[in-house]
Amino acid sequence: MAIDRDALRARYDAIRARTEALVAPLGVDEQLAQAFEDASPTKWHLAHTTWFFERFVLRAFASGHEPVDARYDYLFNSYYEAVGARQPRSERGLIVRPTLPEAHEYRRRVDDAMRRFFARADEATFARAAFAIELGTHHEEQHQELILTDVKPLLAASPMRVAYARAEREEHAPAAPLEWIAQPGGLVEIGARREDGFAFDNEGPRHRAWLEPFELASRCVTSGEYLAFVEDGGYETPALWLSDGWAHARANAWASPIYWERDEHGAWYERTLRGREPLERDAPVSHLSYYEADAYARWAGARLPSEAEWEVVASSCAIDGNFVESARFHPRAARERGLAQMFGDVWEWTASAYAPYPRYAAFDGAFAEYNGKFMCSQLVLRGGSCLSPRAHLRATYRNFFPPSARWQMTGLRLARWAHD
Repeated sequence: MAIDRDALRARYDAIRARTEALVAPLGVDEQLAQAFEDASPTKWHLAHTTWFFERFVLRAFASGHEPVDARYDYLFNSYYEAVGARQPRSERGLIVRPTLPEAHEYRRRVDDAMRRFFARADEATFARAAFAIELGTHHEEQHQELILTDVKPLLAASPMRVAYARAEREEHAPAAPLEWIAQPGGLVEIGARREDGFAFDNEGPRHRAWLEPFELASRCVTSGEYLAFVEDGGYETPALWLSDGWAHARANAWASPIYWERDEHGAWYERTLRGREPLERDAPVSHLSYYEADAYARWAGARLPSEAEWEVVASSCAIDGNFVESARFHPRAARERGLAQMFGDVWEWTASAYAPYPRYAAFDGAFAEYNGKFMCSQLVLRGGSCLSPRAHLRATYRNFFPPSARWQMTGLRLARWAHD
């Protein structure tokens, strides 16, 4: 495909600036701490996304570029075995040097070098580097969402009741009634087409799948609906749970979604990026593990959709909804009848294991490690969230997490087999 250098530079500049804007509300200490082993400090995200461009673009294609600091290969490599040893993920919060100002200076120096590369690279060199640049921009968009989800448990745990950002609570409106959208099933095609533009390697190739007739819920499950499951003893009923899920729930004393709490009067609250707020019962429930989503679906007499079922329906929908650009930082109630919330608000668990599509081929070189090596013991999520950049999403996008993960903005939409 033809490479538009100006468009790619504009995308690079815009994404780098958005990252800086997203971290601006955070204090210095909030950018240094690591909430738990799977979450990374904001400082690490800032440096890692910068290291990606320096390591895979400037050092590979920019003649004469010397590393800002060769030790950053160890400190800010995430999981690229081809690059070498790295700081253990669980110990990223121990990286006291570079300091936060030095991490920002690192970003500035790499951005300056990237702009020189955009301006001076000859056409042949730029053509070879373009894929790494484009991949790097999509990679940084992923980390923009991770910055918010990784800092949220820090803020939620604080007795100071810290908020990332304040937002006006919208006038209450009840969620639209749940409807069932009938789908005929049959032989369908899913997956990314090469001619449609950028996609991660795990999104393709385009291939056929057979679907039995099914029905998909018109919107996501709300917090109020999930509360009914909680109050009906859903967390105390082993018959509703997968064996691994029940073991996780018991071992970790799960009794509700991770950020929910009750006061002494029995009122429910939720810790959000906007601080502690009354539970917004008409908004989609969020921060569920796959195990919780699956248990709720069974309690509701339904199931989770497969990712093929989800994609077939989403392919006909505009990519519109509640994304990070809305600055709401929380799911929003679906107010209109009919199919809604296919994109934005919450990532939706599917029943599909994260596995390669038929004839899957990984990216070349070190980028082969980007997705493929994680295709084991993970479940697929679809649709994006209120913390996702809008331009990052598409119907073919496959997110994935272990079934016990709860710290991401994850919820669910129900499905069921069509009635005869």
